Amino acid sequence: MGFEALPERLAQVRAVLAQRAAQPVTIVAVTKGFGTDAVRAALAAGIADIGENRVQEAVQKQDELGAGGTGLGIRWHLIGHLQRNKARLVVGRFDIVHSLDALELATELNRRLQAPLRVLLQVNVAGESQKSGCAPDETPALARQVAAMEHLQLEGLMTMAPLTDDEDAQRRTFRGLRVLRDRIKEEEGLWLPTLSMGMSGDYASAVQEGATVIRLGTVLFGPRT
Repeated sequence: MGFEALPERLAQVRAVLAQRAAQPVTIVAVTKGFGTDAVRAALAAGIADIGENRVQEAVQKQDELGAGGTGLGIRWHLIGHLQRNKARLVVGRFDIVHSLDALELATELNRRLQAPLRVLLQVNVAGESQKSGCAPDETPALARQVAAMEHLQLEGLMTMAPLTDDEDAQRRTFRGLRVLRDRIKEEEGLWLPTLSMGMSGDYASAVQEGATVIRLGTVLFGPRT
């Protein structure tokens, strides 16, 4: 599968960011469902942040790229749900995990790590039963506990908006995460600069509400087959 349109698509995304974002935004290219050719295409287009939803798929691509994928200057993001029994596979493989959502998972990761790992707390702001993430009211306490762990570097929060074209609904969710981040600063004394929110269908709304990281797949690579 070719990705000749990627540079043009990326330019369109950056044009939207220039219009709507008042803050610097990191683009994470989500290569779930694509092969290592998508990773190489993203690198060639100037995107070094690569996101994967599944640990096993990421590990396979890293191994295919050689040296665990570490020799190409890639920053690997785990953006999908992480089960506690797969925590061991994360060690040494990822630069940042977006989907930390429970104290038990945080404890298991911290136990297995020997070097610091950057993490974000995934929050289910919209309260959708089919989505992972901790409840907003539980997040300040979890943030305090994770921030105290030796090997975890808590940098921010992540969320997903409901699947809708209603920009007001999207922005309410993203605004909720930003307000929660500010609440944690006030209540816990923790400054969490990273807000990972916004995907292909709603990233424009997300950056208007303060997203510093957006996770883009289809809008960059086209539909998955």
